[in-house]
Order: sequence, then C-alpha cells, then structure tokens
Amino acid sequence: MTMPADCETDAVRLRETMTQSLAKDGGLPDPAWRAAVETVPRHRFVPGFYLPADQRDENGLTIWEPVTAELDYDRWLAAAYTDTTLITQFDGDEPDWNNPAVRHGGAPTSSSTLPSLVLRMWADADLHEGHTVLEIGTGTGYSTALACERLGSADITSIDVDGRRLEQAASALYGSGYTPTLAVADGVYGYWPEASFDRIVAACSFRAVPPALLAQTRPGGKILLTLSGWLYGYARVLLTVDANHAAEGQLLGGTVSFMAARTHAAPAFGNPAHWAAGLPDTPRTARQSPERITAATDEAFHLRFLAQSAVPDAQMTKVGEVVHLADVVTGSAATLTPADGGWRVREGGPVKLWERIEHVLDAYDAAGAPGPETFTLHVYDGGQHLRHPKLPGLQLPRP
Repeated sequence: MTMPADCETDAVRLRETMTQSLAKDGGLPDPAWRAAVETVPRHRFVPGFYLPADQRDENGLTIWEPVTAELDYDRWLAAAYTDTTLITQFDGDEPDWNNPAVRHGGAPTSSSTLPSLVLRMWADADLHEGHTVLEIGTGTGYSTALACERLGSADITSIDVDGRRLEQAASALYGSGYTPTLAVADGVYGYWPEASFDRIVAACSFRAVPPALLAQTRPGGKILLTLSGWLYGYARVLLTVDANHAAEGQLLGGTVSFMAARTHAAPAFGNPAHWAAGLPDTPRTARQSPERITAATDEAFHLRFLAQSAVPDAQMTKVGEVVHLADVVTGSAATLTPADGGWRVREGGPVKLWERIEHVLDAYDAAGAPGPETFTLHVYDGGQHLRHPKLPGLQLPRP
C-alpha cells in the first residue's frame, strides 16, 4: 500500500488530538500511559477496517464499508485516530485489503478495540514495571504496542488463535520497533512456554475462567477477563490468584463487552419454531418481563449476566413479538408472548428456563438491586461461583 509522503506527519497531529481527547475524558490519569498513546502509531496497525454505512440493506442488515488509505486516505487516517472500535474481520474470513468488498451483516471476529477501553483494561489490570504479562487476543497488535511502550517488550507475551491476524500484527509491531513474544495459541489454554505471569489480561470473553490461566499465574498475580455466555450477558472481573491456584475477585462496573473466545462461542441451535412446537399448549402469566434483561440500560446489561448465570446453556432470540429460549444441552425451551399488557410463558424440558430467570430477578429486586461491584467470583477446585450476601449462589458453567 502506497502512503502519501506526509502520512506520518498527519498521524502525529491526529494522535495528539486523540490523546488530548482521551485525557479530557479522564482516560489518561497515568502520565506513562499518556506518553504511550502519544507515541504508538495506531494507523500502522489498521491498514484496513470496516465502518458501518448510514443505511441498512433491504434485509435490514448492516452494510459494512471497507476503508483503506487507497480507497479514502482522509477517512482512513481520521478513523484510525478516533476513540472507536475498528472491525477488521467478520466470521473468521480474512479480507483481501488490496481488493476489499462491501459486507452485508456478519459476526465480527477481530477488531482494533477503541483506545479508551484498551487503556481502561491495562489500568484495571494494575500493571507495574517489572510485571510479566500475558495478553490473550493480539488482534491488530495496537494494544500490545501500548503495553510494550509502557512496560518494555521483553515482559510482554501476546497470543492469538488466528494465525493470519497474528502475522499482520507481528509485521506492524516489529515494523514499529516492538518485539514482544508472539504465538498462535488458543487463549483458553494460556501459553505455558512463557509462564508464570504476574498479570494475564484477556481481550476476548470466556464462559468461565480457564483453569490453565489460574495455573499460569504467580501466587498474588492477577487475571483480568470478561465473562460472557450464550445469552450475551457480560461481566468483567479482576481475580487474585493464591498459591493453590484458587482465585477470587469482585465484578467490575461498566458495560464492557468483548468477542467470545472462538471455542466458547454460542452453537447454532436451529429453527426457533421447531423448539416451540413441542411446548405445552397451556401458558402461564410471567412474573417478569423479558425487557428486564434486553433493554438498552446499564441495569439490564447487569441483569442479563445474572440471568445467564442461572441458565448458562440457554440462548435467546426474537421472532416477531415472540421471545424464544432454547437450551441445546438439556433440550429445554421456552417462549414468551405479549398478551394483555404482560407476557405469557410456555416452558418445556427438564429445566424451566424462564422460571429460573424469574427467581434470579425476584431475588435481585428483593435484595435492593445490588450493582456488579457487590458480587464476588470464587474459583476453586473446578467450581466457579458468583456470590452475594443477599442472593442465592449462582454457578458458572464448568470450563
């Protein structure tokens, strides 16, 4: 790709503007991290990415427009230095950035995370000079470069399950003077050759804390990761690991979500109508509305994770006005249909999916709507339990 002669000069100016904006919003309290943002050339890590068009297609799908320096230099460079997540891959298909095509819909599988969130993750992980760090999910390599600039390349190991992504990230990192240890590896299993680590930070989400990460963390070390699941509920947690490879830590606030580790992604469950066909004909009145966990609010974001902890194998979709729940592990299913200002529920199978969710929501309301920071995750002997003094124990799926 041929760059304009003044690309680096333009990038310095835009980088200064982005740094000032992040600092103004309170995202750069540490001068050392500010210096890293001012130094690392993000544009070198995103030679191509997708941005959403203003209109959807005739099927209601998002139209994703490819952006490169050759297609639109000004748009490409400006976007590289905005606090925005830049999607670089859909459905595991690596684009040909020399001849990129417009995409209609698709599931993002790699990106350059918005800089403010990258910095927040590194800050929340409580990093200090001399710490050895494992980053799970190299992606474009931009977050890796920030860590190298802040702590030095020698103490940073970064892994990614996608070899094509890692190859591009390695080229950008090495070309910018950063030399961390890089490897193609599945983050579920950490990276034994470089263990043990003082900090492990995951830029993807897991259904449960992988045991390998506990085993590869030094006693007193910390793991920062995002928990997610098949209901697409999310919660972040900072765990401190002890000498027995057990760990505990509080959930962190906010509405942060990351793409799932590919081996933890939700499986296809088929046609919702097939699941609904076998349910009892007689519905009951729902005590709780599905909007409690689907609304675009901070509380619903938190409640979706709590609900997911009660039915960890359930998935949800909406067809018309009907909400469907399906559990591919137990064969259980439920539907919620609006009626008379409320909802009617039909449930079948060994697990009453919506009833379990209602119990959690009832307990949450009775406890006074406790926030994420009041919950503690305990991980030991293969069990992973979410605890709160006023709520029944919630168990995450086994890793």
